[in-house]
Amino acid sequence: MKWVVSDPACKERANIMATLRVIFGDQLNLAISSLRDCDAKNDVILMCEVNAEANVVPHHKKKLVLIFSAMRHFAQDLIQQGYQVDYVEYQDEHNQGDFKKEILRACERHSIEKIVLTEPSEHRVHAIVQDLASSSDLTLDIRCDDRFLCTHEEFDEWAAGKKTLRMENFYRMMRTSHDVLMDGPDPAGGRWNYDAENRKTPKQHLDIPSPYQAPNDVITTAVITMVEQEFSQHFGDLSPFEFAVTRPQALAVLDQFIQQRLISFGDYQDAMLEGEPWLYHSHISMYLNIGLLLPLEVIQAVEQAYYQDNAPINAVEGFIRQVLGWREYIRGVYWNSGPEYKHLNHLDAHNKLPSFYWSAETKLNCLKQCITETKQNAYAHHIQRLMVLGNFTLLTGIHPDEVNEWYLAVYADAYEWVELPNVNGMVLHADGGLLASKPYAASGAYINKMSNYCKNCSYKVSKKNGPDACPFNYLYWNFMIKNRKQLQKNHRLGMSYRTLDKMSPEKISTIMSDSEIFWNSINTQ
Repeated sequence: MKWVVSDPACKERANIMATLRVIFGDQLNLAISSLRDCDAKNDVILMCEVNAEANVVPHHKKKLVLIFSAMRHFAQDLIQQGYQVDYVEYQDEHNQGDFKKEILRACERHSIEKIVLTEPSEHRVHAIVQDLASSSDLTLDIRCDDRFLCTHEEFDEWAAGKKTLRMENFYRMMRTSHDVLMDGPDPAGGRWNYDAENRKTPKQHLDIPSPYQAPNDVITTAVITMVEQEFSQHFGDLSPFEFAVTRPQALAVLDQFIQQRLISFGDYQDAMLEGEPWLYHSHISMYLNIGLLLPLEVIQAVEQAYYQDNAPINAVEGFIRQVLGWREYIRGVYWNSGPEYKHLNHLDAHNKLPSFYWSAETKLNCLKQCITETKQNAYAHHIQRLMVLGNFTLLTGIHPDEVNEWYLAVYADAYEWVELPNVNGMVLHADGGLLASKPYAASGAYINKMSNYCKNCSYKVSKKNGPDACPFNYLYWNFMIKNRKQLQKNHRLGMSYRTLDKMSPEKISTIMSDSEIFWNSINTQ
């Protein structure tokens, strides 16, 4: 299928200087700032699928289908509303493969003298735009992305002078300034945070609704075929593909969450069950991050469920904290810290990512479950990502570059602005505590408490050392030993180091020996 502007005659208007409106693949919403004041008769909207983005990491096949199909559906919606859209498909023989070349090529096609775009979400793409501005005579109007609820300036003002950036303080500021879950000056329900009530141990027989399943239309089917042809070596299963790819479908996912899952979301948001990847989570982060849903409409819909007595406060507050608090906070940290944040490595981690992160071939059942589900769904919830997959990379000293590439590649909601601070700040403590007050390191006991993974594992979570002991148990203490210089002054780790100091030299030697034996064994698999 060849995409052209909806009014082919506009390509002949040699004497009309049009404005080019560039829409990136994660900006798929009619409310995007680059479309405001758009002259539907004269302006041209450019959308393009480029190789440089699709292959920056080996993105999960389902992630690529989601983005490309949602882009094509959005372009179709724009055309139906009377906009002139120039859409360049991935397999177009004239496609130059990167944003700058495609923007310049479109400028030639349409006699463009001005470009309007919403600021890119990532430093890398922002640098491309800046290079375009400095290397051409074109006028660029770069507008802020006001889908987010905290501007760069507001976050920078909040962060100014702080050695550490604690999300809880930011979250309370956002609740107050946007009047969300507030009872006058006080938080609804009398407390700001109900996290302590959101850690219930999972039950074996929970009544978990099936996730939303969108049918594949002609556009999505064509994209699936294209991705299989062009990206067959990429990570992940392609079928079945059931993600929402249009705004109405994404709104249906949100509605289904509120109607069927929100009531139990709070209780079990940290739980993990073998064979149950979706649980009571919303599964909307991919749609928020691509633009099909807007954060404020999501927050208000969930807030309304509380005021209508359709959902408890611990569930509603826990969800809103993720969107209004964590999501906005992570984006603020990304831009406030600058491109240098990517290169931080406070704990001097240098190991390679084990190959089983791509294959799921490991005897550790918790890792096997989480990686397998990631491979199947391009999705895992936040505790799986942090306390299983991330915890293991932290304890084994995997280099941040290796971990960042993996997380960016395998999840459908992963863009650098959200992935990088979560990995360098939360998962790896690579920023030295700017984001998190302590490393999120844990032994097998935590995984056993919050999941049923240990029941079917080859290792015994109750054993601390030896060949059949849970590796998380000795890897945890090995991590504390190796990183003592950087971590021993952290007040939140005081109890752990007091426990370590009571261990005999023989015990410490066994911990280090078991860790070395285990690490050598997985590197020979």
